[in-house]
Amino acid sequence: MNRIANLTRGIFRENPTFVLVLGMCPTLATTSSAINGMGMGLATMFVLLCSNAVISLIAGFIPDKVRIPSYIVVIATFVTIVDLLMQAYTQSLYEKLGIFIPLIVVNCIVLGRAEAFANKNGVLDSALDGLGMGIGFTLALTILGSIRELLGNFTIFGLRVLPKDPSWSRAAFFHEPMLVFILAPGAFIVLAYLIAIFNKIRKQ
Repeated sequence: MNRIANLTRGIFRENPTFVLVLGMCPTLATTSSAINGMGMGLATMFVLLCSNAVISLIAGFIPDKVRIPSYIVVIATFVTIVDLLMQAYTQSLYEKLGIFIPLIVVNCIVLGRAEAFANKNGVLDSALDGLGMGIGFTLALTILGSIRELLGNFTIFGLRVLPKDPSWSRAAFFHEPMLVFILAPGAFIVLAYLIAIFNKIRKQ
């Protein structure tokens, strides 16, 4: 039961985006489309899962004075792996995400889970915690990116959902894409509504 709680904590009760409001820089900057949001989320999930497991294994051997630098070295190792893999196999996505892949090293979600959970718990529990937080982060970024892409370009994952035609529905609230949602202000607007909706549902 505890292991199920470790897995689901990051998805619902402590979602890093909608509840803890962590990692806002990549959340706002990389979610102009659904594929970008999902790509960023999956990269972060891999780093969370692997770094949590490794830090849990070596936590007992690390002196307190160098604890945080040691964690950062572990995290940076897995970020480098992700960076090289994406550069090799998902070149177009890698170019879109740009500097935000290396910046996973300083993402407060990753270091926060290492400090708050992985260094105090077993390998399996820590891996499940990292996986749950990663799933929650990926879902949040994908949902945010999907809504922004839909409103700003009438597409989701690059597939057209609504036609760019003023006559498609006279009853619609808008007939043309609202480019503001692809830009930074749109990210803040959509995120604010999603946080409000998520927390309303979570409390009920």
